[in-house]
Amino acid sequence: MSAKGTEVKADTANVEVSKSTGERPKWDNKIQYLLTCIGFAVGLGNVWRFPYLCQIYGGGAFLIPYLIALVFEGLPLLYLELAIGQRLRMGSIGVWNSISPYLGGVGMASMVVSFLVGMFYNTILAWVLWYFFHSFQNPLPWRSCPVFNLTEYVRECELSSPVNYFWYRETLNITPNIETSGSLQWWLVICLATAWCIVYVCFIRGIETIGKAAYITATFPYLVLTIFLVRALTLPGAMTGLKYLFTPQWEILKNPRVWLDAATQIFFSLSLAFGGLIAFSSYNPQKNNCEQDAIIVGCINSATSIYASIPIFAILGFKANSNYEDCLNNNILSLTNAFNMGDQNITIENYETWLTYLNTSDPTKVANLHLKVCDLQTFLDQSASGTGLAFIVFTEAVIKMPGSQVWSVLFFIMLFTLGLSSMFGNLEGVLTPLLDLKLVPTCIPKEIFTGFMCLVYFIFSFIFALGSGNYWLEIFNSYVGSVPLLVIAFFEITAVSYVYGINRFSDDIEWMTGRRPNIFWQANWRVISPLMLLVVLLAYVVIQAMQELTYSAWNPNYVDFPMYEVLPYPGWVCAICVLLSTVPCILIPLVALYRFVHFLKKRVERLRAPSFYENEGYVSDM
Repeated sequence: MSAKGTEVKADTANVEVSKSTGERPKWDNKIQYLLTCIGFAVGLGNVWRFPYLCQIYGGGAFLIPYLIALVFEGLPLLYLELAIGQRLRMGSIGVWNSISPYLGGVGMASMVVSFLVGMFYNTILAWVLWYFFHSFQNPLPWRSCPVFNLTEYVRECELSSPVNYFWYRETLNITPNIETSGSLQWWLVICLATAWCIVYVCFIRGIETIGKAAYITATFPYLVLTIFLVRALTLPGAMTGLKYLFTPQWEILKNPRVWLDAATQIFFSLSLAFGGLIAFSSYNPQKNNCEQDAIIVGCINSATSIYASIPIFAILGFKANSNYEDCLNNNILSLTNAFNMGDQNITIENYETWLTYLNTSDPTKVANLHLKVCDLQTFLDQSASGTGLAFIVFTEAVIKMPGSQVWSVLFFIMLFTLGLSSMFGNLEGVLTPLLDLKLVPTCIPKEIFTGFMCLVYFIFSFIFALGSGNYWLEIFNSYVGSVPLLVIAFFEITAVSYVYGINRFSDDIEWMTGRRPNIFWQANWRVISPLMLLVVLLAYVVIQAMQELTYSAWNPNYVDFPMYEVLPYPGWVCAICVLLSTVPCILIPLVALYRFVHFLKKRVERLRAPSFYENEGYVSDM
C-alpha cells in the first residue's frame, strides 16, 4: 500500500466499525452481491411502469430524458450509496451518524420509508400468489362471467368484463369508496401470510440466505421475459404493438412533465435512498471496485426496462388486434343478419367497403343497428400501468393466447420473483440499521428477531386486506415512495459532498478501488445531481399541490363503463397523505435539532463546572 493510501486509511479510521464488536458478515462471492443489488433495483416498476411511460410520452422519444436522468442523476447516486456503505461498513443510520450526528435523521428516514414500502409491497406479492394459484384452472377463472341462479350472468360482470370482475370482486371484493372499510378478506390474509413466510425463509440468515436465493430471484425473470419475447413476436398484432411503443413523437419532449417523470422513474427504479443498497454494500470487502458495481447495476436495470417493454407491448398489440377483430366480427354479424346476406360475403378485409355501400343504400337500417366504432388506435390506447397492467390488461391478453394457463403461470411467477428480490432490499433497509445500532438485545438470535419483524409487518399489512385495501395501497405507493425519497437523496448527496467532503470521499474511493473518481463523478456529486434532485423535488411538490387529491373508485352501481368513479379524498384521508409524505422528512430536522439541543446542554454543563468546583474549594484543571 502506498504511503498516501495508509494516510487516508488513518484519516478515516474514526468512522469505521470497530473490529472488537465482531467480524461483519460477508458475501460468499461477488456474483451473489451483484445479483442481490440487481434484484433489488430491478422490480415490478420495470415491467409495469416503464413501458407505460414510453407509451404515453412519445415512444422512443422518452428514452432521451430517461437516459439523461440515468447518467446525471441515477448513476452518481447509486455509486455514492454503494461506495459510502462499503467504506463505512454500516447500515443507513450508522453511516449518516458516522459522517455527522446531525445527519442521523437521514438514516432514520430511510428506515421508516423502507418499513412503510415493505408493508404494501408484499401485499402485491399476495395478489400475485392469488392469481398464480388460480392460473392452474382450466379455463382460467377470469375468462368468463360467473352464472347467477343457473340462468343469467352476474350483472356486475356482464356490465364490465370478466377480468375486471375477477380483480375487483373475486380478488379485492372492493368497497365503493375509501370511507367504507369493508371486512378482512380471508383469502388475501392467507396469501399475505404465505408471502411473508416465503420472505422469512429466504431472509432467515441475512445475506447468507439472501445471496443464495438471489441466484433464482434475480435471474428467473430474465428467463421468463425471454420466453415471452419469443412467443410474443409470433402473435398477430405484435408488430403493431411494438411500432406503437417505440415510434418517437419528438414534439412531446416540449412537455416539462416528460422530463419530470423520466427523472423520478430512473430514481425510483434504481431503489435509491431506501437504505437497502447501503446495507448490501456494507457486507463487501473494502477493497472492492464499487464504481464498476454501480455501472453494472445501473445499466442492467435500465436495459431490463427496455427489454421488458418489448414482450409486454407485443402482447398488448396482440390484445388490441384481437379486440379490434372481435369488434369488426360483431358488426359483420349484425349486418349479415339485418340484410340477410351469406356468411362469407362480408369479411374483415372488405368490411369498410360494404359498410360504405350499405350506408348509401339504406342508411336508416344501418343506423338502427347501433354498430360499434372499431378503431385499432383506440384499442392500443387502452393500456395501463401498475396493478391495472398486471391484473387486468395482461390477464385479458393471456386468455386470448393458446395455452393460456402456461403463460399465466409463467407471468405470475416472474412477477413474484421480481417483487421478492425487491423485498429483500426493503427488509434489509430496516433490519441492518437496527442490528448495527445494537437496538436488538444480544440474547435474541437474529433468526428470531427477523421472524418477529416479519410478523409485525404482517399484522400492519392487514389494512391492505380490507375491502378498501386497494385504495390504501395506492395512497402508500403514491405518497411514501415519492417526496420522502427525493428529500433523503438530496440530503445524502449534499452530506457526502459538503459535510464529509468530496476530497475525503475521493481519497476513500482511491483507497478502495485504486483510482480517484474522475471529473464526471465529482462534477455530478458537487453540482449537477443535487441541482437535478432539487429541481425535480420542487417541481413534483408544485404539481401535486396544484392538483386536487382524487382517486378512482370501483362502483358497481356507476352508470358508465368502466365502473370507475373519480372521487375526492375526504379531509382525514388527505391529512394521512400529507403525513405519509412528511413524517419521514421531518425526522431529518428533528434529529438534528435533538443533537443540537443535546450539544448545548453539554456545553452549558461544561461552562458551569469550573464555578461549581471553585465554590466548593476545589481547583479546576481547566
